[in-house]
Amino acid sequence: MEGLPLLPGYNFRDPTKTKHHISHAFDFINGYRIPKTNPNIVGPGKYPKDVDSIAHYNALASVRYDPSLTYGRVQNYPLKQFMPHYAQYRGKSLCFRAYFKQSIHESPDEHYRVRKVNIVYFLEDDTISVIEPSVINAGFAQGKLVRRGKIPKDIGGQFYHWKDFDVGIDVSFYSTVYHIVDTDIFTREFMQSHGIDMGPPEEMPEDPYIQKRSEKLPVTTMKTPTVDDKLRRFLEYDGKILRFYAIWEDDSELGEKRDFVIRYYLADDCVEVGEVHRKNDGRDPFPLLLHKTKVPKNWKEVPLTYPSLYRELTEEEVEEFYSPKDFAVGDTVFLFARRLFIYDCDPFTRNYYRECLNIEQKPKIQVTFPTPTLPQHPHPPHTGIGTTEDTIQNVLRVIPKAPKKDVIRMLHNANKKLRYTAVLDKVHPEDEQRSFVLIYYLSNGELEIMEPPQRNSGYTFTRFLRPTHIAKPNTNLDDPEFYTPADFYIGAMITVFEHRFLITGADLAVYRYMQANPSKFPESTINNIRNHMIQQGFLKEEIEDKTKLNIKAQTKECLDVACCDPCLENVPTSQAMGDYRPFGMKKFEDDCISVRDVPQHFN
Repeated sequence: MEGLPLLPGYNFRDPTKTKHHISHAFDFINGYRIPKTNPNIVGPGKYPKDVDSIAHYNALASVRYDPSLTYGRVQNYPLKQFMPHYAQYRGKSLCFRAYFKQSIHESPDEHYRVRKVNIVYFLEDDTISVIEPSVINAGFAQGKLVRRGKIPKDIGGQFYHWKDFDVGIDVSFYSTVYHIVDTDIFTREFMQSHGIDMGPPEEMPEDPYIQKRSEKLPVTTMKTPTVDDKLRRFLEYDGKILRFYAIWEDDSELGEKRDFVIRYYLADDCVEVGEVHRKNDGRDPFPLLLHKTKVPKNWKEVPLTYPSLYRELTEEEVEEFYSPKDFAVGDTVFLFARRLFIYDCDPFTRNYYRECLNIEQKPKIQVTFPTPTLPQHPHPPHTGIGTTEDTIQNVLRVIPKAPKKDVIRMLHNANKKLRYTAVLDKVHPEDEQRSFVLIYYLSNGELEIMEPPQRNSGYTFTRFLRPTHIAKPNTNLDDPEFYTPADFYIGAMITVFEHRFLITGADLAVYRYMQANPSKFPESTINNIRNHMIQQGFLKEEIEDKTKLNIKAQTKECLDVACCDPCLENVPTSQAMGDYRPFGMKKFEDDCISVRDVPQHFN
C-alpha cells in the first residue's frame, strides 16, 4: 500500500474520519500563546499516530527485552519543549547601517548624493526591509524604500539569509547596491553566537550637496528656555509672597523719603511695589507704584534688532530678570530707575531665605522718617456750661455727641459708695449746728452732698448738691483736677463751690475699701481712718482677735525659751505666761494711735 502511486483509485481513506485539519503547536490561554506539552502525540484531525499506537505491538517476555530488570532503572530526562522557529524569533530583527549613491544628471551643484539607509532583517520569517531616515529639506521622498519581503539573491531562486550579511560588504537589492558600514550591538552578539565575527565599523560618508549647503547657511544661535513647570510652581507657591520694606530717597531739590513695600511672588517671579501712605502726607492715595510684573535687571540694554515701534520689552529681549537672590536687607535695588533701599523684611521672608536658600538676612536697619511739624490747635476755654468734655465735643464735631464713659470702671464699681460725715465751716452763726453727708460714687467719681434733717433746726432733709465732679481749688479750669478718695480723711477740708466742708467721720465701708486697695491711698490717710474706727469702736472684734493672736505667739515664744533655758525649768508655766501677757497687750495698744495724735498737716 505504501508503494502505490498517489493516483485516483490507488488511495484509500478512512470513512470514519470527520476532521482533517492539522494540529496546532500553541494554545491561547488568557490572551497568551502557550506551547503544548507534546504536540506529536496526535496527527491531523487529533487522531493518534500509528507509531504511538499499540495495535502493532507484539507482547514479548519482559526478562528478555526489559534491560531495567538486569541493569537497574535509568534516569529519564524530560523532553525539551518544542518551540517553532517563528515563535522563537518573534519580534527580533537585525539592523545594518548602509548607504547607496544616487547619480544626479544635468545639475551644476551636485553629481551624486549619498543616501543613508537602515537594512532591517526579520528573523521570524527571513524577510528584509530597507528604510531611509528623514533628512530636513532633502528635496526628495524618504521613508520605506523596500517593502518587507524575501529578496532574491540570484537568478537561481535563492533568497538572502542573515548569513550573507557582514560589515564592509556590498549587497544588491533590486539593482541597487548598498554598502554596509555598521550594525547595532544585538546584531553583533547574534552573529557572534552563531560563529560569525563581523568586521570593524566604517565611517559613514557625508553627502556633498548637504555639506555644501550647510556651509552657506548663517550660524544661528538658539536660546534654550529653562525647564519650568508652571502648574507645579502654582500649586506649591500660590499665596506665598516675600515682603521687603524699602525707602526711596528723592534726589531732587525738594526731595523726601518715601516708604514702600516690595512684594515678590514666588509662584510666577513677579515683583510688585506698593507705597505706604501716612496721614496727611500730601499725596494722592495711589495703591501701587509698580503693578505686578517681571522686572528686568538691566532694563536699558536693548538689542540692536529690537524694533523701536514697540515700547515694552518681552521675555525674549530681556536676558535676566530679578530673582529672590537679588533682594537682601541692606542692599539697594534699581526698579526701572527707582533706587530703593531695603531696610527690613517680614518673618516669613527670613524663614524662607534661611531654610530654602541657606541665606541669613541681616537684622532690621533703623531708618528715620522726618515727621512734619503740625501746628498746635489749643482747645478753647471752658464756657462754664456743662463739663470740660462737653466743650471738647463741641470743638471736634459740628453736631456734638455725648462724651464716652469708662464702662469698665462703671461695671467694676457699680453701686459702690464711700460715705463721710462733715460740717460746714461756720461763716454765719446759723450754720454752726448744720451737718452733712458726703457720698463719693466710685463708678464715675462724682460727689453728692446730702443734709440730714435736725429737729428745730429750720432746715428740711434736702439734697445740698447733686452728683457732680468737683474740681480742686486753684486748678486749671480747662484741665481741672478732681477730688479722689485719697483726698478724704478725718480733718480734711473740702471746697465745693466756695463752700468749705470739714470731714468729721466715715463709715466702716471706707476703711474696708482702703484695706482692699492700699495702693490707691497714702499710708497717712489709711492710719487716719483706722484710728478713727478704733476710737468709734468699730474694730473691737478685730482688736480682740489680734490680741489673742499676739498672746498666743508670745506664749509659744515663752515656752520655747523656758524649754531651752535651764534657769526657767522650775518656773511655773502660768507665771511665765503672766510675765509676757502685759507686753503683748501694751504692744498692740501702742500701735492703736488715738485720734488726738493726728499729724498736724491733716488739720
